[in-house]
Amino acid sequence: MANHKSAEKRVRQTEKRNAINRSSRSQLRTKIKSLRSAISHGDKAGSEGSLGSTVSLIDKAVNKGLIHKNTAARYKSRLTKHVAKVS
Repeated sequence: MANHKSAEKRVRQTEKRNAINRSSRSQLRTKIKSLRSAISHGDKAGSEGSLGSTVSLIDKAVNKGLIHKNTAARYKSRLTKHVAKVS
């Protein structure tokens, strides 16, 4: 357990930040899964409509430090390629 006030504060901040990061990462994964589902079902309108918001969420995750920028680029590239095949 933390022995100093500053260490106790860091524990509180870390727990709060972990909860926020977990929520954001879960939201990102859910959005990607829903887009992949639309792609696999051949839903042209749904996949095209969902692509923009998914790419935006991926970019926000990079800015927050949730995922690496190269990982984000790979996600965006592959998702865009699959949506183009459906179209």
